[in-house]
Amino acid sequence: MAIAIFILRLVVCALASPMYVLHFLGVWNWFCKRWFPYFMVKFSVIYNEQMASKKRELFSTLQEFAGPSGKLSLLEVGCGTGTNFKFYPPGCRVTCVDPNPNFEKFLIKSVAENRHLQFEQFVVAPGENMHQVADGSVDVVVCTLVLCSVKNQEQILREVCRVLRPGGAFYFLEHVSAKRSTWNYFWQQVVAPSWFLLFDGCDITRESWKALERASFSRLKLQHIQATLSCVFVQPHVYGYAVK
Repeated sequence: MAIAIFILRLVVCALASPMYVLHFLGVWNWFCKRWFPYFMVKFSVIYNEQMASKKRELFSTLQEFAGPSGKLSLLEVGCGTGTNFKFYPPGCRVTCVDPNPNFEKFLIKSVAENRHLQFEQFVVAPGENMHQVADGSVDVVVCTLVLCSVKNQEQILREVCRVLRPGGAFYFLEHVSAKRSTWNYFWQQVVAPSWFLLFDGCDITRESWKALERASFSRLKLQHIQATLSCVFVQPHVYGYAVK
C-alpha cells in the first residue's frame, strides 16, 4: 500500500505542479491567505446546510455553561467567516480569534446578520498564542474545522484550558483521518500533500481525537461520525465537548 500511495502522490503532485512552483517562489502562501476566505464563504454555506442538524445538536447545551450573570461568554477560535453565529444562543457575548486578517470583512457581515449576539472583538492571532485573551475569562471555547490546520494541537488545547474558567467547556466539530483499513484512508494519504497547500494548511490525515484525549480536561464527551458531506475525503468527523 505504501508504494501505491507514493506513486499516486507523485501523479497528483505532477498535476498540481503550478501550485508547487508558486509555493517554491514564495507566492502561493500570499495568494492563498487572500483567496481562502472567499472559498470559505461558499464552502461554509454548503457545510452548514449539510451539517445543520449536527451543529444544532452540538450547540444546544451551550447556555448550560453560562456564568452566574446568566450571560454566556464565548470565544471562537479559528472563527473564519462567522458561520457558527446562527447556532449560538441569544445574548451570547462572542469574541473571535483567527490568524488570517482577511476574514474580518466577512466576519463583520456575519455579525450584522446575527443581531441576537453581542459581538465583543476580533483578535488576529493563532490559536496557539491567544495572549490577548485573559486567563479564565470565558465560559465556552468553540473550535470547528480548525484542529486540522493548526501547527500544534497540544499547544492550542493548552491555550483553550488557560482561557476557560473552571467548569467551562470546549466544543469541537472536526474532520479527521478515516479508519486505516478503508479506501477513504488510502485516498486521504494520496492527496494529503497537495490538499495541505491548496486549503491553507489543512491536514486531512490528522487523528485529532488523540490530542483531545491527552488534553487536561476533567471530562470529555467525544463521538466519531461519518458526516453527510459531498466530499468523501472530509466525511470522517469527531464532535462533542470537554469540560475543564
